[in-house]
Amino acid sequence: MAHALRPSEKTLAEAGAAPEYGTVGQLDPRLRIVMAGVFGIVTVALTTLPAMAAALAMAVGLMALSKLPPGPTLRRMAMMDGFILFMLVMLPFTVPGDAIFSLWGLTASWQGLRQATEIALTANAVILALMVLVGTLEPVTLGHALHRLHCPERLVHLLMFTIRYIEVLRHEYLRLRAAMKVRGFRPGTNWHTYRSFGYLVGMMLVRAIERSERILSAMRCRGFSGRFPLLGDFALTARDRRVAVVFCGLCTALLGVDLAWP
Repeated sequence: MAHALRPSEKTLAEAGAAPEYGTVGQLDPRLRIVMAGVFGIVTVALTTLPAMAAALAMAVGLMALSKLPPGPTLRRMAMMDGFILFMLVMLPFTVPGDAIFSLWGLTASWQGLRQATEIALTANAVILALMVLVGTLEPVTLGHALHRLHCPERLVHLLMFTIRYIEVLRHEYLRLRAAMKVRGFRPGTNWHTYRSFGYLVGMMLVRAIERSERILSAMRCRGFSGRFPLLGDFALTARDRRVAVVFCGLCTALLGVDLAWP
């Protein structure tokens, strides 16, 4: 039940791989979580476009320091942008203000375009920083770091079990879908399809509850008492402190730019 805390062995990579995440990967996991939280708060508090653009540039700089591959990283960000793309497109037409152009009777405003740009810059900066600082942490290390930051133990356990068993639930779903196809099920826009998917979701919930009971019994048989013991601990180094000081200075500079810009 114990876990050794060796950052070089605890990374989100395929089995057998040992990726290096540059300067970011060598930082204390607790510091990386705190940095992500501080950056998110500061970025959301910004109100001017130059400061938001500077925040996005700072997030890109963190990505460069982490040596993450730009292509896959930006593609993952594009997936996030897909969720807010409709809102960004509609904002210029729904926010009143000075007209830019009209389309099919709808008038786009400069104020709406500005709000859409602000949301896009803020969202991309925060998401990219989270991907670099927290997304490169191995789930077990992330859980232990949250525990050391005095997050509620139950929430930490819930996070760790969710990460561990979300793939198990996916395989269970695929098995049930395969069984439905073997029995001749073909989805369509009818009540039979809706009922079938309802039964599918219900069966997944039933099997998940049964599996969780078996897992809990197995953990209790192995002496689980509600806490995960650690074989190691985190420690701040002089480099961590220097990075923290520089990072705080950059966040303060972002706030300064935001206040100084008219």
